[in-house]
Amino acid sequence: MFLKSFSRIRKTIGFRLAILYSSFFIFSSLILFALAFFLLSSSLREKDCMMIRTKINEYKLQDKTSGIKALMEEIRLEYYSNRLAGFFVRVADGQNHTLSLTVPHRWKNINIKELENKTPVKSDKLIFIKREDDNDILMICSYRLSNGFLLQVGKGSDERERLLKRFRQIFGGIMILLIFLGFMGGIFFAFRALRPVRDLIQTVRRIDKGKMDERVPLSYTGDELDELINLFNGMLEKIETLVMGIRHALDNVAHDLRTPLTRIRAIIETVLRSDSDANTLKEALMDCAEETERIVTMQNALMDISEAETGMIKLHFEKINIAFLIEEMVELYQYVAEDKGITIYNTVKEEFYVLLDVNRMRQVIANLLDNAVKYTSSGGQICIEAYPKKNNVAILVKDTGEGIPSHELSQIFDRLYRGDKSRSHRGLGLGLSIVQAVINAHKGRIEVESELGRGSRFTIVLPLDPYSP
Repeated sequence: MFLKSFSRIRKTIGFRLAILYSSFFIFSSLILFALAFFLLSSSLREKDCMMIRTKINEYKLQDKTSGIKALMEEIRLEYYSNRLAGFFVRVADGQNHTLSLTVPHRWKNINIKELENKTPVKSDKLIFIKREDDNDILMICSYRLSNGFLLQVGKGSDERERLLKRFRQIFGGIMILLIFLGFMGGIFFAFRALRPVRDLIQTVRRIDKGKMDERVPLSYTGDELDELINLFNGMLEKIETLVMGIRHALDNVAHDLRTPLTRIRAIIETVLRSDSDANTLKEALMDCAEETERIVTMQNALMDISEAETGMIKLHFEKINIAFLIEEMVELYQYVAEDKGITIYNTVKEEFYVLLDVNRMRQVIANLLDNAVKYTSSGGQICIEAYPKKNNVAILVKDTGEGIPSHELSQIFDRLYRGDKSRSHRGLGLGLSIVQAVINAHKGRIEVESELGRGSRFTIVLPLDPYSP
């Protein structure tokens, strides 16, 4: 059980981050120790060298001021103090035979013959002698006196090694604590750094259980993970909106399909229950065909919107006089408007040639005019105009109809959306969705302004050439 738990923990990013952090911390500490050890060792060795040279300078001054005999007497008087201080002092004649010798206790077994057999080196040059029973090294500096005698002063490395050994022991004890602190610090920082990821995982699990309104809490640190969470929450908002839109759309589709399907079924049942003649059967079939056509129209409209939104719609561009196109569509709706007592004004006088798909643009203008006529009461007015706007052309359709509530303006282009007032009129709720999809496919845009009870104003802005950058 423990091995399985450890194996699972070992595979986590947090564990690996903790190991990485602690390893880096420990490695950095070792580098700092090596640097400190090197500096301390160099400093102690430099101190020993300075002490040796200071002692030699004292004897040099004695030799110059009082002569060799006074120097020999001085060395004899300092025998015990030099020995206790760890100094090695030797005076040899011109043939390198030892005349005076002071040896520290640890170097009492030194082989003097080895020094006597060595050729005397130049002044201030260091020589090193290693003890046979341990790693202690005697560092000796030589100097030629005024009468040709050789003066050698040295110092062992035992004191230096004791200090360095103590330093290693102290660091070893500290290192155990550093390893523990490094690992615990790694766990803490890994846990803290990965908290947004854990929050993300928990949120996804709750969403998987059906809680679509769950969001990942922000830490407001401004780092990359915070930005990722912000983007993730934004994506969740869009997904929730799409899901709600799909649910709403399915409800509307079900509602709008139920009516024609119910009518078809009622017609069929009525005909089956009665002894109908040929004319009655023909009328029933025509009614069924009409309701079927309505279903097909809804399906085709949905297909058109999907193709336009995914960029799959095929547009056949040609250069057309927009004034002629508007006039054609106004004439088409003129009779319907007159039957309702509505006046349509076409104020387009100037010719504008625009590169567009004529059939699709007829569909756009027809939808806008159809809505304007549908939602404008008797005695109302509809005005359509077009005018240049930099490298674009703007088409304006405005009416004096019922208007659109402000809270519905952001939804009127959604598929199958029908406002409260529009449900009393016959329709599929797809007209404005088709309009927006076609306009977007032409690289244009559509804007709407409306005031409840005073009418609506739709503005289409199209580029003169959709292929231009």
